[in-house]
Amino acid sequence: MKRVLIVKVTSLGDIVQALPVVADIKRAFPGVAVDWAADEAFAEVVHWSESVDRVLCAPLRRFKKARRWSDFKAIATSIAELRAYRYDFIIDIHGVYKSAIIAFLARSSKRIGYQSRDLGERGAAFAYTGRFGPRPSCDAWHGMRISAGEALGYEVEGPPAYNLRLPTPAGVPFAASGAPVAALFHATSKDDKKWPLSHWGAVGRELVQRGFQVVLPWGSERERAEAEQIASQVPGSTVLPKLSVTEIAQMIDGCALVVGADTGLVHLAHALQKRTVMIFVATSPAHCGIDAPFRSISIGDGRSVPAVAEVLKAIDYVQGESHPVAMQHGSAAA
Repeated sequence: MKRVLIVKVTSLGDIVQALPVVADIKRAFPGVAVDWAADEAFAEVVHWSESVDRVLCAPLRRFKKARRWSDFKAIATSIAELRAYRYDFIIDIHGVYKSAIIAFLARSSKRIGYQSRDLGERGAAFAYTGRFGPRPSCDAWHGMRISAGEALGYEVEGPPAYNLRLPTPAGVPFAASGAPVAALFHATSKDDKKWPLSHWGAVGRELVQRGFQVVLPWGSERERAEAEQIASQVPGSTVLPKLSVTEIAQMIDGCALVVGADTGLVHLAHALQKRTVMIFVATSPAHCGIDAPFRSISIGDGRSVPAVAEVLKAIDYVQGESHPVAMQHGSAAA
């Protein structure tokens, strides 16, 4: 085997959690080149992987919104780059129309995708010459590793290896106090995934009492206003300036603790091996959560709002201050 293409187009958290597939393939087939096709909006995340040999990207999201000629030309150029090599296998671990079209356009006689019932969009099936086995009974992230292993004929071994190397930061986005930094990622893509601002304030105050410097990132003006509301409840906390994805990643890499809702940047914190607590309100922690003994944990059942006390117990756990048997995936024991 000489070259494999992974297709995972969006979004940030999904791409981060799919990166261990590359390390698995390279362990199973030493010397193989692994390329990755992604939307331009998330390509920089793939570039951080030391395992990916070539990153292929196009402004798919931007073209869908604006329909600009320049974006169309960029997409046409990306197709030529996509077809520059013939692949031994193409592994589509996304399973929607746009990922299937990428798989179909790339040069290979072996294009593997999900079974119809497991596809995000069933019409994507047209692109595949082979299918993964039934979706395994595990979280989505380990499931991607298993599916890729089935397609290429190897067994998944060991914990996920993300192999991320971030660019060196030019500086820090806040005045460092010398205290350990805790980042609170309150913002989410959907309102039903949000944790109450008053709860964030309570956690922030407790972290300040414990000696942390609390920082609050944001992405939109609405999120900035919410960050300021939380900061008004947490003396000494800092609302960060507007940061790029790379700058936020660099900020995360300098943190001692990350607490956040179910969002891609919190998955990134987990991949960067930060002590991380992820809060689930309306999505499934069993399917989309994070879990690393003594370091990362998911809190909530995905159907109700977790209490502040649960999150504080989870913080104790990832800091090594709780007995490991007392913590269960998806919830904090009393």
